[in-house]
Amino acid sequence: MSAVDQPADTAATRHPQPRGGLVRSVRDALVVAQRNLIRMLRIPEVVIFGLIQPIMFVVLFTYVFGGSIAVPGARAGDAQAYREFLMAGIFAQTVTFATAGAGAGIADDMHKGLIDRFRSLPMSRGAVLTGRTLADLVQTALTLVVLAVVALLIGWRSHENPASVLAGFALLLLLGYAFSWIGALIGLSVRTPEAATSGGLLWLFPLTFISNAFVPVNGMPAFLQHVAEWNPFSATVAGARQLFGNSIEGVPQSVTGAWPMEHPVLASVLWSVLIIVVFRTLAVRKYRSATA
Repeated sequence: MSAVDQPADTAATRHPQPRGGLVRSVRDALVVAQRNLIRMLRIPEVVIFGLIQPIMFVVLFTYVFGGSIAVPGARAGDAQAYREFLMAGIFAQTVTFATAGAGAGIADDMHKGLIDRFRSLPMSRGAVLTGRTLADLVQTALTLVVLAVVALLIGWRSHENPASVLAGFALLLLLGYAFSWIGALIGLSVRTPEAATSGGLLWLFPLTFISNAFVPVNGMPAFLQHVAEWNPFSATVAGARQLFGNSIEGVPQSVTGAWPMEHPVLASVLWSVLIIVVFRTLAVRKYRSATA
């Protein structure tokens, strides 16, 4: 074979360049998302175990604490009032705790070398992480559906029209998607899936419990009231309660007059968009350096 017939050994053939263009980036992300969804279907125990924890929280908080936690504006010991107060918090906790799974999945792909194989393909760099977070979003949505059915069975009710209820769940999923980017960054920053799971849960517990999710903020010390009411998690919980019609009429959302509690839906959207912009940028940058 002559020199003319031989393929040139150039940098482009040794290291395929990612394809450009928004349409191709979206297509690549959807392919990666499909791969992750198929993997979830082949390992159903992951989905099943992901459902057990939030269902346990619903049952425990409803029947163990429901009669002893006073909801502002409700009659003492009113279990129904606490159910309606609680469920937005449980829904929000469920979508945020999916962060640990997202981080562990990405760390596992890194550990097994799958990310390096993706990197060898001519595909958008950000598509790998975007596809993963989209697949996690689908799994979270399915979990919310099951959890909503359980909530209805134990007596939770919404008092708004279906469009408002769907908007409440959309608000929750937006927060879950935003937090999945935090999980992606954690997964890229640690060496093992176990470390990603621990790192993902370590900061989630104070975030979710120093909030208005499970107990009224007015019972907290003054400095924690301010922390709780400026917590993005609290804004989503308050926004979901408002859209579900679970806010008690005549009772103010805020104890300290914090702006996020006065405008919880808008505040939740702004917090989620800000988290997505910041942590997607950091995660993609970390992905490029971690696989270089």
